[in-house]
Amino acid sequence: MSGEITQLPLLLLLLAVVAFLYASVGHGGASGYLALMSIFGFSIAVMKPTALVLNILVSGLSFYFYFRAKEFHWKLFYPFAIISVPFSFLGGTITIETHWYKIILGTVLLFAIARLLGLLGAIQNQERPVNLPLALFIGAVIGFLSGLIGIGGGIILSPVLLLLGWATIKQTAAVSALFILVNSVSGLFGFVSQGGILPQSSIPFIGVVLVGGILGGYFGSKKMNTLVLRNVLALVLGIAVFKLYTT
Repeated sequence: MSGEITQLPLLLLLLAVVAFLYASVGHGGASGYLALMSIFGFSIAVMKPTALVLNILVSGLSFYFYFRAKEFHWKLFYPFAIISVPFSFLGGTITIETHWYKIILGTVLLFAIARLLGLLGAIQNQERPVNLPLALFIGAVIGFLSGLIGIGGGIILSPVLLLLGWATIKQTAAVSALFILVNSVSGLFGFVSQGGILPQSSIPFIGVVLVGGILGGYFGSKKMNTLVLRNVLALVLGIAVFKLYTT
């Protein structure tokens, strides 16, 4: 608990920065929140529900700004969402051992780092039709993982859409934002259905991520360049991965 209290001002500042960065690219920020809470010594019982709640707030704000910019396309969204939502609920009902939670979370964070640093290959310049069976399979996998560890799945969906050439960068941001929102809501319902509650210690986080999310969604939809900030965020995630794998 000491890590949750004594360094609270620094944690609040970093949470706002993470919300800003993720919202600017259409994400909710769960992987970043989980990374920070891991660094600051929070328990898994606090990390999962807190990340889901903050994800809902920030992804909702991000989607609002990208939707207003007319970047959202329903045909890109529904193949992933219709199957991911029930699988996210299923994942949210499952509580896994600390050891496996750290391994899964660390793997997802490594994926996030690769995405932030642009290490997942070249982005396609032309849009291709969505392969429905493949989209359904991807949606199911991402949805289950989202509910299981408390993320929205956008950090995985975004590179998939881009690398397969199914969407432009801005369309990807818009689709990912709503995808994260519905999966986070579903995962949170699954968590609550098993008697889980939002810890009171995480309530102060809501205000700061709202501010960061509003600013990030606004500036991100206006084509803001966040390359340097993404590199900093990748460093934070890297520290978290090291901590997860060595403790």
